[in-house]
Amino acid sequence: MPKDGIGAATLRREDIRFLTGNGRYTDDINLRGQAHAHFLRSQVAHGTINAIDTAAAEGMPGVVRIFTGADFAAVGGLPCGWQITDRHGNPMQEPKHPVLADGKVRHVGDPIAVVVAETYEQARDAAEAIEVDITELPAVVNMKAALAEGAPKVHDDLTSNLCYDWGFVEENKAAVEEAFAKAAHTVTLELVNNRLVANPMEPRVAVGDYDPWDDMHTLYTTSQNPHVIRLLMGAFVLGIPEHKLRVVAPDVGGGFGTKIFHYAEEAFCTFAAKQLKRPVKWTSSRSEAFMSDAHGRDHVTKMELALDAEHNFTAIRTETYANMGAYLSTFAPSVPTWLHGTLMAGNYKTPLIYVNVKAVFTNTVPVDAYRGAGRPEATFQLERIVDKAARQLGVDPIELRRKNFIQTDQFPYQTPVAVVYDTGNYQATLDKLLDIADHAGFEARAAESKKRGKLRGFGLAHYIEACGIAPSNLVGQLGARAGLYESATVRVNATGSISVFTGSHSHGQGHETTFAQVVAEMIGIPATQVDIVHGDTARTPMGMGTYGSRSLAVGGSALVRAMNKIINKAKKIAAHLLEAAEADIELKDGKFSVAGTDKSVDWAGVTLAAYVPHNYPLEDLEPGLEETAFYDPSNFTYPAGAYGCEIELDPETGKVEIMAFAAADDFGNVVNPMIVEGQVHGGLAQGIGQALMENCVYDENGQLLSGSYMDYAMPRADDLPNYKVDHSCNTPCTHNPLGVKGCGEAGAIGSPPAVVNAVIDALHRAGHTNITHIDMPLTPSRVWAAMNGK
Repeated sequence: MPKDGIGAATLRREDIRFLTGNGRYTDDINLRGQAHAHFLRSQVAHGTINAIDTAAAEGMPGVVRIFTGADFAAVGGLPCGWQITDRHGNPMQEPKHPVLADGKVRHVGDPIAVVVAETYEQARDAAEAIEVDITELPAVVNMKAALAEGAPKVHDDLTSNLCYDWGFVEENKAAVEEAFAKAAHTVTLELVNNRLVANPMEPRVAVGDYDPWDDMHTLYTTSQNPHVIRLLMGAFVLGIPEHKLRVVAPDVGGGFGTKIFHYAEEAFCTFAAKQLKRPVKWTSSRSEAFMSDAHGRDHVTKMELALDAEHNFTAIRTETYANMGAYLSTFAPSVPTWLHGTLMAGNYKTPLIYVNVKAVFTNTVPVDAYRGAGRPEATFQLERIVDKAARQLGVDPIELRRKNFIQTDQFPYQTPVAVVYDTGNYQATLDKLLDIADHAGFEARAAESKKRGKLRGFGLAHYIEACGIAPSNLVGQLGARAGLYESATVRVNATGSISVFTGSHSHGQGHETTFAQVVAEMIGIPATQVDIVHGDTARTPMGMGTYGSRSLAVGGSALVRAMNKIINKAKKIAAHLLEAAEADIELKDGKFSVAGTDKSVDWAGVTLAAYVPHNYPLEDLEPGLEETAFYDPSNFTYPAGAYGCEIELDPETGKVEIMAFAAADDFGNVVNPMIVEGQVHGGLAQGIGQALMENCVYDENGQLLSGSYMDYAMPRADDLPNYKVDHSCNTPCTHNPLGVKGCGEAGAIGSPPAVVNAVIDALHRAGHTNITHIDMPLTPSRVWAAMNGK
């Protein structure tokens, strides 16, 4: 068996080019004769455009052309990929999202005009000369205020600012009300899941090109799913047939969800390239990213938990206001509904759950999926209220969780919120966490902190995530406007090397390493003989890209299916070469042999025969060795885990320092332990950043107050501890061929409630029992204010 197959912690092969400066990102692409685009964006959150005067700008040096909304009159708007039906059976309100503002601006950063010039500097200078006459209108930023009678409407053609009022499971509502009426104990918690800016290392970039010789459009873009961009932009925005549109996403420097979506800049550069008959390039500045990249989270929730006299959870009900921003981004409607409501059971056997979500339009940047997408919001609500319940009841938060866990003999477990968990062992991950976190030694450490005038706290959170959104026929019924399968083509070359073409996309996950490990394991050849190709719609089969921790569970499963086809055909060829029955052929360590004999032929001998068919069963098999497979999962995968955070708090300043963080995850089978650990580390950094530092803030007029790193605090290395990460408590997924579960978002899901629970624990230990919650981020000023009754 190869040493670099499944289970090997091999180094990521793609890192060689990244670390040596040989990565090829979209901004590295410069085409002959290209012009540069600069977007003039609205400086007001809400207003009517009366006139746009471009005369002075058009005469400035280097200006090629200036585009406004009028140039896109015959073009479609940016489409939304998910339709939600509300609790009354009505479709959501779905306003048009123009490429460039048409008659009205609806958030700071809304694009009004674009200057295309010979250089970026010329385009930027000319944009400053454009005069825009706007009548500023009152803006709505607060979601509850946006729903008040008489509130200014973000979209005049809608009946209100309510996108939808969703209830789930609507048939449970009466039973939930009855359970609360009969409950021995009830707990209520109101909380905010703060708005975030994704801030991937690489800002977004788009380069549009057009070849009139064959009427071919090409878009180079920083995307997590180039095939979906091709489908949405080609079919719904620009009207380009798919076979005349190529989308290429080369190396991408992080995405975290914000590069899933189709953006106006992509459509503009593709459109303008044909209009000008030359390539057009746009590169976002970091300031632009803050007001044009889709934001994440931004939920305001009231949650209630009912318990019986023995402290068993009997019911949950939640009411959430979810901010959509000014327009519906590609998958925005699904995030607070099907990606959130279906996870409200968590790791617990609560029999009755009702979730109400009101999605609201406001004069802010659109909000969509950000690492975890709905799952972090659900976990934060649940794990905070469980902790509050334990303190209210005077019981151990650990034991309250244990009492209500779904037990191992209950799997597969049908939750009251539709999904069925196939496997899990929540007791095991909790035990492992307490071990690696040295929970037994916590009291001694707390005493030592107290001697130094500091408060110490320990916070626990359990999470479960649904990954690899599936299956297509189900999500179609729930409003998805695309399939959620994945694809792989495996091309075996004559000399035995292999090229894998995947519909998944890598932007930090390590596909080029892990996918090669799977192939190496199945055949028994070195992974160095396997090349992974992704990110180019002209080379790869139609796929849905990478998000939702789906790459290996869905894309890897498609690869396994294609490989099984390859192996089956190769066995037929080997049987012919060895003059044996196909049923007697075995493949092991890169060699085909006849069972019970010493007759064999190696992998390269079979692959050569496939392409040099001198001794080949042409009457039974066509030459060549290439297969394609698609995989549509029958269910989600359900990774789960227990996270523990230990903090120290300075009561004089309110500053929180994370002293230790431990994570015990169940990811099923693990292909590359090193990559899994790295994914968890990254997620923890983002979750801790949300809990303590990050916050996207608008004022009452819709002005973005946290529009740069001067005002938006990102976690740095010295803000984070050394993590203890374990994934040994694995229960393999039962319904995909690799037995794997998603791992990319777990860290960002479980860490925020663990951090907040730790801070509340420290405060309660110090006698501040009146403080039951502090909204994220737990900045020094917020913690100090809570401690001092401010």
